[in-house]
Amino acid sequence: MRKVKIVTIFLLCFSMVISLTGCGEKKSEDKAEKINLSWYVNFSWFTADWGNNMVSKAITEKTGCNIEFVTPTGNPNEKLDSMIAGDTLPDIITLGWWEPEISQMVNENKVYALDTLADKYDKYFYKVVNDEVVNWHRSNDGHLYQYPNSACSPSDYEKYDTLASNESFLVRKDIYEAIGKPDMTTPEGFISAVEKAAKMFPTIDGKEMIPVGCTEFNEIGCDSFDNYLMDFLAVPYVDGKGNAIDRIKNKDYIMWLKAYNQLARKGLLKDEIFIDSRTQMSEKISNGQYFCMIYQYTDMADQEKQLYAKNPNSIYIAVDGPKNSKGDDYTLPGTSINGWTVTLISKNCKNPDKAIKLLTYLISEEGQKMTWLGVEGKTWDYNKEGIPEMKNDIKKILYTDRTQFDQKYGADSCYWMMQNDAMASQWIKDDKDNPVTQLKQWTYPYTTYVGQYTITFDADSDIGKTKNEIDSVWGKTLPKLLLAKSDAEFERLYKSFMKERYDKGYKKVLKAFTEKINENIEKLGLNK
Repeated sequence: MRKVKIVTIFLLCFSMVISLTGCGEKKSEDKAEKINLSWYVNFSWFTADWGNNMVSKAITEKTGCNIEFVTPTGNPNEKLDSMIAGDTLPDIITLGWWEPEISQMVNENKVYALDTLADKYDKYFYKVVNDEVVNWHRSNDGHLYQYPNSACSPSDYEKYDTLASNESFLVRKDIYEAIGKPDMTTPEGFISAVEKAAKMFPTIDGKEMIPVGCTEFNEIGCDSFDNYLMDFLAVPYVDGKGNAIDRIKNKDYIMWLKAYNQLARKGLLKDEIFIDSRTQMSEKISNGQYFCMIYQYTDMADQEKQLYAKNPNSIYIAVDGPKNSKGDDYTLPGTSINGWTVTLISKNCKNPDKAIKLLTYLISEEGQKMTWLGVEGKTWDYNKEGIPEMKNDIKKILYTDRTQFDQKYGADSCYWMMQNDAMASQWIKDDKDNPVTQLKQWTYPYTTYVGQYTITFDADSDIGKTKNEIDSVWGKTLPKLLLAKSDAEFERLYKSFMKERYDKGYKKVLKAFTEKINENIEKLGLNK
C-alpha cells in the first residue's frame, strides 16, 4: 500500500508540474497573441498615445489589445466621411452622439450591433452596461450599435449629488480682481467690465490679452454664442403647453447677441476667435490670454493646471456671468443619457471578439478604476473608509503637470472614451488642491437635467436634412451678427435669417421636436 501511495503522490506531483508548465505556456501564448486595434477618435485635439504609460500598458496586459489611435488633422467630419465613403473605417470609432454619420454607418451596415457581438463573444457585457442607457440608445431595429461615455440617466441625479454641468462663465482671476470684481450679469455691466479689462491689460504675461474667448466656430455656429449662452439666460425649450419653441427668438438672447456686437464694434471681439482651432485656443488658455469666456471647464482643465503651477493668481475662476432680464438662475445642462461621445465597432474589424471584450472591460467597474485612478497599489489604494483614493504624490503631479502625468501614468480619464462620470463620482471627490474644483462646484446649484430636449434626427430623413440645412445657414449668420457694423445691419441680418429659417421649413422641425420631446419624456419616465 505504501508503494502505491508513493507512486500516486509522484504521479500527482508530475501531473501538477505538467499543468503548471502548460499554464505557463498558455500565458506566453496569450502574450504572443496580443492584437492591434485601430481606434478613430473624431477630435483633432486628441493627442494621447498608447503603450508608453502605466495605464495603457496595464489595459493591454488585461485585455490582450494594443491600441493604435487615429485622429483627424483637419476637419474631423471630412476625414470621417471619406473613411465611410472609401470603406476604410478603423476597428473602433468614437464621435459625438449628435453626429449624423452615426445613423449613416448604421444604415449602410458598416458597424456591428454590440449586442450581437456580446451574445456571440462576451455575455459579461450585459452585466456591466447600464440598462437604462442601453434601452435609450437602441436603434429602431432593436439592436445596440453604440455605447456612450459620460451618460447619466435621470435616476443618477437622484443617486449622486455631485453631478456637475460642464458649462461655466470663466474670468482670469488676477484681471477680474484688478478691475474690482465687477457684476457681469447685465449687458451694461458686462460691456463695462470687458472694456476696463482691455484698457488695463492690453497685454498679459508678455502676450496680447484677448478680452473675450469662446468655443470653436464651426459650420453650424459656436456653442459659446448660441447653446451655452441660451443656457445661461435660462431660455426654455418648450412653452407652457409642452410645445418646442424656437430659442433663437428669445428677446434676452437677442439682447445679449447685441451686447457682444457692441464689443465687436469697439474692437473687443478679436478676429482670431472666429478662426482659431481648439488646439490654438488651448494654447492661448494655457498662456492665460483670455479675460472671460463661456466655456466647458472640463475642456480647459489641463491648461488650468498649467496656469496654477506657474502662478495660482493667473488661473480662471467661475463667476456669475450673463443673466436674463429677470435675473433668473441659470439652467445649465448636466450630462444626459445621450452622454458626450458614443463608440462603435466597425465591420472592418478583423477581431470583433477582442474589440467587444475591450469595451466590456473599459465599461466595467474594474476598467473605470483603471482609467480614472490607475493601477491599484501604484497610483491608488483604498483609504480608511474603504474608498479608492489616488496617492498624494501622484495627485501632486496631476494638479501641476498634466502632460507629465499622462505620459507617465495615463489615469484621470486620459482615455475618456468609455468614462462613466456617475460611477466615478464615488471615488473622484472635490479636492481643494485641485484648481478645477472651484469651477466644478460653481455649477452645482444650476445643474439641470435636460436630456429630454437633446435630440438628433436621422441625417437621411426629410426632417434631418431640413434641420441640417437650416443649421448651416445659422453657422454662416452668427459671425455676421456678432460683427455687424450697426444696429440696422444686425436687424437686417437677423430678420433675413429668420425668414430663410422658416421658408426652409423650421415649423416642421419644431413639430418634430415636440413629438420627440414627448416621446423622450415618456421613455425616461419623467411624466410620472
